[in-house]
Amino acid sequence: MNPIHPFSRARARIFLLAAILFAACSLAQAATRHSTITAPDGVTLAVQESGNPDGPAILFIHGLLGSHLNWEAQRASPALQGYRLISYDLRGHGLSGKPGGPVAYREGRRWADDLAAVIAATKAHKPVLVGWSLGAAVISNYLAAYGDAAIGGAVYVNGVVELTDARQIVAHPEVYRDLNASDLGTRLDAQRAFLALCFHARPEQAGFERLLGAAAMASWDMQAAVHSMSVSLRGLAAARAPVLLLYGARDALVHTAPTMARARQLNARVAQAVYAESGHAPFAEEPERFARDLARFVEAAR
Repeated sequence: MNPIHPFSRARARIFLLAAILFAACSLAQAATRHSTITAPDGVTLAVQESGNPDGPAILFIHGLLGSHLNWEAQRASPALQGYRLISYDLRGHGLSGKPGGPVAYREGRRWADDLAAVIAATKAHKPVLVGWSLGAAVISNYLAAYGDAAIGGAVYVNGVVELTDARQIVAHPEVYRDLNASDLGTRLDAQRAFLALCFHARPEQAGFERLLGAAAMASWDMQAAVHSMSVSLRGLAAARAPVLLLYGARDALVHTAPTMARARQLNARVAQAVYAESGHAPFAEEPERFARDLARFVEAAR
């Protein structure tokens, strides 16, 4: 057997060291950093960051009964590791504050102020906002209150455009009624039914159970009030920053075609993409495709 040349051993050590350093950097980027900030009305908001802290910022906003856990596939996506990935738990959700009474939830401006506070506290430069379902309504309220000068663009993911338009929202009267039941068992069953409607291709059981756990943490006062949250569309109508409507065609909660048509009626400049085989949550049902499309949008917006 030929002995290993000293130069070969040295080169092997260099390669090993480089691999260790690369793995350490990857782990550091993948680690999620948690913090809290205070909204203008005193509500504490839980904020999470991962990815490349020096990369272009993407700010994810989850939907009703969700949390930052909704974006786990995006945090783990190789296609998005070069970006600064920011999320937060909406008021009344997850690890964020849960004020009592309806006033804290019915005024859309409060949700807009929360988003503005997250952008300011994280010092995110021109972030691309990604709002899922109710999160898109939060973006609309932000645009109405603050305009689009501080953002790089916005992605409405099966976004709610108008809460009160029956042509846009699929009627599930029993589910929405039972989400506000006083009986705990009835309410938990309704949450399970609501989450099941979010997916055409349902997640594996363990992941679905985690989402159920997050839903059970949501404020009861928020659930009772949020359906009457005010949503202003003047900011979406006036937006000059790039806007993408990305919807799953098999959505069981939002009527895809009339909702997208309404958004385009407000602003003819918005782009659109439809995933034919996804339901209400295309980012979870087709995460690799979603990550690629999101990365392309962010790069184009820059």
